[in-house]
Amino acid sequence: MKHLGKLLFLLLLAGQLSFGQSISQKIDSVAKSYYEQSGIGISIGFIQDNQEYYSAYGTLSKESNISINKNSVFEIASITKIITATLIAQAELEGKLKLNDYIDSYLPEVYTLHDNLKNKIKISDLASHQSGLPDLDFRELIELNPQQPVSSVTQKVLTEMVNSCETLIDYGTYRYSTLGYTLLGQTLETIYGKTYDTLVREKIVQPLQLTNTFTKEFQVYNRTNGYNPEDGEQEFFNWNITAPAGLLKSSASDMVTYLKAMLNTKTVRSKAAFLTETIVYADENRSMGLGLNIIKDGDNTLYLKSGDSMGQSSMLCYNRADDWGIVILLNHRNSPMRQELLNVIYEVALKKL
Repeated sequence: MKHLGKLLFLLLLAGQLSFGQSISQKIDSVAKSYYEQSGIGISIGFIQDNQEYYSAYGTLSKESNISINKNSVFEIASITKIITATLIAQAELEGKLKLNDYIDSYLPEVYTLHDNLKNKIKISDLASHQSGLPDLDFRELIELNPQQPVSSVTQKVLTEMVNSCETLIDYGTYRYSTLGYTLLGQTLETIYGKTYDTLVREKIVQPLQLTNTFTKEFQVYNRTNGYNPEDGEQEFFNWNITAPAGLLKSSASDMVTYLKAMLNTKTVRSKAAFLTETIVYADENRSMGLGLNIIKDGDNTLYLKSGDSMGQSSMLCYNRADDWGIVILLNHRNSPMRQELLNVIYEVALKKL
């Protein structure tokens, strides 16, 4: 779908917004404008000083007359990596591992690292996408199965990838990795003796009372449909071994609850979040914590993570110092729109908080 350029849109929107409008009203105005331009379903949750605000437009599917709301379920895709990183950070707080430990002793026994790789890759390297390990070829996987591209990824596939690797050609350089986060999930399974699914439920979903966050079973009445860039209907990813890298489903309300726990300095999740916010990789283009991109804008420090499944796009962003956070969920795969929504909301409503 065609969108106005960011600068033109900002100028037009600025003329529409009243200086007397609250932040939530400004966010809602941006969401409404983008929905009217694109027809793409939007659910936005915002938290500031522990107060929650929501905005939603569109219906669950093209055929549905049920409106999207704060509890509508979307694929949060790679935002799942923040959950995985938080669990890793909690494991350090519990004395189960150290972020600077080498991965060798934490991996399942099916993996045998080549001598060149032993005592080389740290847990923090996996979490900040700088391990140098090979990764899945998503273009190839999509050609094999456009609806469920990760369906052919098995333990055997991953074992062969890791065990056949003799050289880390770009160790210490950022390269986004699905394999890395899959291995982090398996590390969690090793140290706790429980499945990743069980750990998510026991350490995140149940303590925070998240009622719209799902792992394997997600056929619920309030689930949105997904649509690919060609506007075709796209299935939600089914859970498999790559789950720790991006297969969770959730809602704006649950993600705001999660943000609230991260921003509340008295919670276990917040203590873990502090660890994930520590910069462990930086170059001239980016700074990375554990799964988090870290962006400095003047006096503002933003922590954010985007997500794209085959049929939906999402964004989570927060500013700890100013005590706000936002989650953006779209029922189409449209990463430019997702990023532009955050940029515009930040410029017109959040930058000067």
